[in-house]
Amino acid sequence: MKILIALISMLGCAISVQASELALERVKVDTSVAAVERGVGTLMETCHGCHNLKYIHYRDLVALGIDKKKVNEWRGDQAVDAALTGLMSDEAAMQSFGKLPPDLSLMAKAREGGASYVYSYLIGYYNKEDGAPSNHIFPETKMPDPFGISYATNEKERDEIRAKARDVVSFLVWASDPHEEERHRLGYYVIAYLLVLTVLMYFVKRRTWARLDRDRSQ
Repeated sequence: MKILIALISMLGCAISVQASELALERVKVDTSVAAVERGVGTLMETCHGCHNLKYIHYRDLVALGIDKKKVNEWRGDQAVDAALTGLMSDEAAMQSFGKLPPDLSLMAKAREGGASYVYSYLIGYYNKEDGAPSNHIFPETKMPDPFGISYATNEKERDEIRAKARDVVSFLVWASDPHEEERHRLGYYVIAYLLVLTVLMYFVKRRTWARLDRDRSQ
């Protein structure tokens, strides 16, 4: 009997895990300058009030190619070297949510499922039968529905919200590793250098062994 209960429990866990995996919606990430600019713009309007991005600075946005005027509007009187810190104080956050809102700098890599998890979470809000808000991906969430998808009345509104969520996720993917493209470019140079060095060493090796063979034959 105990073995049967254990098997049923294991099966239940497997079904739960599978259901969780199926619940994640795949999202196409676009880390182009235009998509990241739309994403950070939406984030500054809807998320910046509470959340920090302590590893991203306003200068990083300028270096990426985002319009400096827009960056200046977002940073206000903060220095261009300042991090994207949220507007809500820790005390106000504790009073409102009972916990500090998580930093979003590495959020796209912090959860299993990555970008798909964050995207599914953002569009996963709904209202329960009693009217209380909840989230399909993380029911324990304290964050209110950021884009209002639980109140959308038609498919057009939901599509617009999904587009905003995709842009925000694209920005968060870029923010989790802002120097990825730079590393890739550097990697190409390193590979090219190693290839050239390998060819040169091959010819040096042939020349050296040819001289040795000549010395042996004399």
